[in-house]
Amino acid sequence: MSAKILAIDTATEMCSVALMVGDTLYSRNEIAPRDHTKKILPMVDEVLKEAGISLQDLDALAYGQGPGSFTGVRIGIGIAQGLALGADLPMIGISTLAAIAQNAYRQTGATHVATAIDARMSEVYWAQYQRQQDGSWITIGEECVVPPSDLVAHLGQDEFTWAQVGTGWQAYAQDFAELALNRIETPVLYPESQDIAFLAKFELEKGNTVAVEDSSPVYLRDTVTWKKLPGRE
Repeated sequence: MSAKILAIDTATEMCSVALMVGDTLYSRNEIAPRDHTKKILPMVDEVLKEAGISLQDLDALAYGQGPGSFTGVRIGIGIAQGLALGADLPMIGISTLAAIAQNAYRQTGATHVATAIDARMSEVYWAQYQRQQDGSWITIGEECVVPPSDLVAHLGQDEFTWAQVGTGWQAYAQDFAELALNRIETPVLYPESQDIAFLAKFELEKGNTVAVEDSSPVYLRDTVTWKKLPGRE
């Protein structure tokens, strides 16, 4: 299947757009934690012009559904919904954590990935992923928001070596020091839209798309947004 998928993500400090046209990829990435709203649409225009296609030529619009910054997740899904509505496109939400796992495989070849994004409030957004032979990923356990100390207390060593990715490992290095998992460091901190597009291809092939009005973010901690400190998101 030669899919044409536009992917956007603003769930973390990384502002990212990618356009997959069959085996050809056009992408833009920039760490811009406070400028997502200024940069994301120009990035979309750039990749579409580079590929020589319009939104109406696409098969689907994929987006980083979170978890991540509450503000960033809302910006990304809002822009994605606007673009998809205007072009009458189905949407595909992809986990931020799964996208970072795919990023780790793309950059390092890791097939077992432990993802931890700094969630503030002494917690991380956490998940472990195992790559399958077809290139898709399965989640070991569930995505969750958790204090690193709880992971140290409950996760034991297993037969795998886990690539550690995401901002949470640095933010809570002291807390994670006693974690029993065999693990290796990687330079991968953020999701990128090219990995969202890659994962969205599997969902499109399965018919797992949603209408604009049914697309939704994943916060994991949406019940405690009132506890955020000013300027932290």
